[in-house]
Amino acid sequence: LFFSSRESKSDLRALFDFVQTSLTPAGSDSWTGPVLLVDDLGVLLSLGATPVAVLDFIHYCRVVVCSQLKGNIVVLVHSNEDSEDEENELVVNSLCHHSDLILWVEGLATGFCKDVHGQIKIIRRVSLELTGEQDHVQIYQYKIQDKNVAFFARGLSAAVL
Repeated sequence: LFFSSRESKSDLRALFDFVQTSLTPAGSDSWTGPVLLVDDLGVLLSLGATPVAVLDFIHYCRVVVCSQLKGNIVVLVHSNEDSEDEENELVVNSLCHHSDLILWVEGLATGFCKDVHGQIKIIRRVSLELTGEQDHVQIYQYKIQDKNVAFFARGLSAAVL
């Protein structure tokens, strides 16, 4: 079993065991495409887990959820180009490298605008399939409204039109 050689406060084995037990169908249950949502992987780093332990945890979750149970994993992780948190950036870069689909949400480089709050870059990692093709990138801008979010192509906001 993994993590056995790294017994320490950053051991995420118990968390992985919980995930595996929770997502593995019991008896007559039959999961069809389970999804594991991890709502801020950076919390594990702030609790003392090492980047290697966090990446091991995600790797083993990927093996169970994606390979064995034929499901998906969705992970939220915060990143900031100006950040000096090298451990978090290591995790972000590794996750980007191993992900099939990346949704990168950021504010506008030009600053505040009342009609556009930011942009989302959707990166479909075709290069993981070793076909020699470039990754497919789409960029949309967005505006957060009262009960929803409006997405539009760059340059097509109400402020421009």
